[in-house]
Amino acid sequence: MTEKRLTEKVLTERALTERALTERALSALRTRPWPERWLTRALGAALASTAYFVCVAWTGASVTGALFLAALLLLLATYFGHRDDPVWPVLLVAVPPAGLMYATHPPGYTNWPDETEWPQQWAFATFVIGAGVLVASAVGRHFRPCEEDSMEGVLSAHGC
Repeated sequence: MTEKRLTEKVLTERALTERALTERALSALRTRPWPERWLTRALGAALASTAYFVCVAWTGASVTGALFLAALLLLLATYFGHRDDPVWPVLLVAVPPAGLMYATHPPGYTNWPDETEWPQQWAFATFVIGAGVLVASAVGRHFRPCEEDSMEGVLSAHGC
């Protein structure tokens, strides 16, 4: 085999491998084996928790940290909305930061003038995070290929 042909063959194999990895990373999770499915979901929950700790808990809840957290959570929600069933983005992306926000709130925190306001503020923040995740996951689901829709035979909202 000539050197040119060998190089073309290697490049073709590499392109096919990269395409397969991309398709695998964006395919519906319900079509993947259960270990891969659950490891991907666990990684998503861990990323959401880590994003909360890095952006909010360690920086002292600055505006920049909160905006960066929102951007990361929206990206995760869009990814899981594209790959998984509708309920999973909320459980994987919205619940960990909300639970950590509640669990890591120290009593007598100086940013709130009255400790009795904390439950309402936590509930409002949880509502905002959950609503944002639902919207972002719906956007991600909108870009799912038509043949992967879970309700076959039913006309979907994006015209397939």
